[in-house]
Amino acid sequence: MSNAEGTAQHSTAGTAPHASGASNSAATTTSRRSVLGLLTAASAATVLAVPALAADEATAGSGPIPDDLRPGGSVDRYIAQRAAAGEFSGTVLLAHRGRPVLSRSHGMADHQRGIPNGPDTIFALASLNKAVTGTAVVQLAQQGRIGLHEKAGKYLDGLPADLAARATVHDLLIHRSGLGDYVRTEAYLRDLTRWATADEVMAGIGAIIRSMPLASVPGSNTAYSNSGYHLLGEIVARVSGVSYHDYIRTHIFAAAGMRTADFATRPQWRDDVRIARPYAVPPGGQPVDIVGDKIFIGVPGYNAFASAPDLVRFARALVGARLLSRTYTALALGGKTASMWSDSREVPALPAFGGYGPNTAIVGGHRIVLHNGGAPGQSTFLEIYPDLDLVTVVLSNHDGPAVSPIVNAARTVVTARPPSR
Repeated sequence: MSNAEGTAQHSTAGTAPHASGASNSAATTTSRRSVLGLLTAASAATVLAVPALAADEATAGSGPIPDDLRPGGSVDRYIAQRAAAGEFSGTVLLAHRGRPVLSRSHGMADHQRGIPNGPDTIFALASLNKAVTGTAVVQLAQQGRIGLHEKAGKYLDGLPADLAARATVHDLLIHRSGLGDYVRTEAYLRDLTRWATADEVMAGIGAIIRSMPLASVPGSNTAYSNSGYHLLGEIVARVSGVSYHDYIRTHIFAAAGMRTADFATRPQWRDDVRIARPYAVPPGGQPVDIVGDKIFIGVPGYNAFASAPDLVRFARALVGARLLSRTYTALALGGKTASMWSDSREVPALPAFGGYGPNTAIVGGHRIVLHNGGAPGQSTFLEIYPDLDLVTVVLSNHDGPAVSPIVNAARTVVTARPPSR
C-alpha cells in the first residue's frame, strides 16, 4: 500500500480519473430509482442521535426536505446496505439550515479499543483541506496582502527559476503550477514518517518541491498537485507572519465556529479516542491500522482533522460569506477551469469547474460546491447546496472511493426536484 497522501481525484479537462485500485469495469450510475428500490439491510451500525446545531446557526433555506433524505428514506437504506456489505465505515451527515436531517455512523473508529464511529467522531480530512487552504489565500488577497496574479517568486525564495518567474498564485490555486506532485517522489515516501515536528514537515516538503523539475510550463496545463497547495501554505505563513497551522486555526477554524477542527499530530491521532484510526482494507482481507505510516502533521494539501458537524459549520461559513466578503466569496467559488470530475467508477463523471480550492457544479439546475479527499485509510466528501442551505458530509476511515456513491445517492434525490428559482 502506498503511503502517498492527498490523492483526491480532480480531473483535467475532458478526462475522468478514478481512485487508484478501482475496478476497471464501466461506470454505473446510482439512479434515483435504484436508490428508492433498495431494501433495508441489517447492519452492525452505530446510529446515534445528534444534537441540533445551535439555533443561531440557522439561516433561510429553500424548499422542504425530500422524505428520501430523512431517516428511513432511500438514502438511509442505501447507507445501511453499503455498511452491511463492508463497503462503508464512517459518518454521514445531511444538514439543512445547519440542523441535522440525517445522521448515521457505521463501523469502528478503533477496532483494537472497540470504539465505534459516532456522529462526533473526528476524521482526517485528506484533500478536503485544500478548500481550507484556498480560502485562507483568498482571505489574504482580500486584505491586499497577496496578489492573486503576482508570481510565486515574489513571496517565496529558492524556487526553480521558471516556476518563480512564471507561476502565479492563481496558477497554484487552480492546479496549473506546472509542478508534479511531491507525494509521488521517493524522497517524500522515505521521509514522511521521519519528520517529527511541524517545522520539519513543512521545510522537508518545501525542499523536495524545490528540487523537482517542472512537469509542464506554468499556466499551460491543469494537473492536480499537492505541490502547488503546499507552496500556497508557505505563502500564507510568509505574508501573515505566523505558521500555516496557526493561521488556519485562528482565521478559518475558529472564525467558522468549528469546535473539533485542528491539525492532530501522529501521536495524537494514535492516542486520542475521539479520532478515527485509518484502516487500509486489502481485497478480501481485514482492516489494517496504518496510523504509524502517516505523516507527523497535516499540511496545506491534506489532513486537517474535523468532525462532520464542524464541516457543516465550515461549509455554511464559506458560502454564507462569513470567512470572506460576498465579493471575494464569489471570486473564490467561481469556476476557473472546466473538467469532467469523478473519483469512483461507481459514479458517473460530473461536469465541474475548479475554483480556488473547492469545485463548483450545476446538476439539475442546482448549484453545488464540492471537494473530496482520499488516501490510504481515508475517504472524505463535502458537498454544499448554497441556494438550498443544504450540506452533505461523508467521512470514512477506510480507503478507496467509499463515500462517493453515498454522496451521489443524496445528490440524485436533491437534484431530482427542480430549483424554485
